[in-house]
Amino acid sequence: MRSVLWLLPPNPQEDRMIVMIVQCPHCGQPVPVNGLGRKPLDIPLKNVLESLQAHRDVTAAALELNCSPSYIFGVLKKNGLKLNEVIRGAK
Repeated sequence: MRSVLWLLPPNPQEDRMIVMIVQCPHCGQPVPVNGLGRKPLDIPLKNVLESLQAHRDVTAAALELNCSPSYIFGVLKKNGLKLNEVIRGAK
């Protein structure tokens, strides 16, 4: 499979967007593909806090939210919170 990376402006308001052109395995025609990679998780802080307070455990909360424990710690750090503060507030 052959792929080429192009920088194409999608509309005049935006500067540039990365578009990858791949060859279709069925018809053989070049097909532009954008949105490369995994989409970022955007779990609201409220949901993270409620899950942590309900489970009192990062691993269980991560399973409920379908994310990693590292993501939960990152959300807490970004908002200036510590795990102990959140869990103690649930008592």
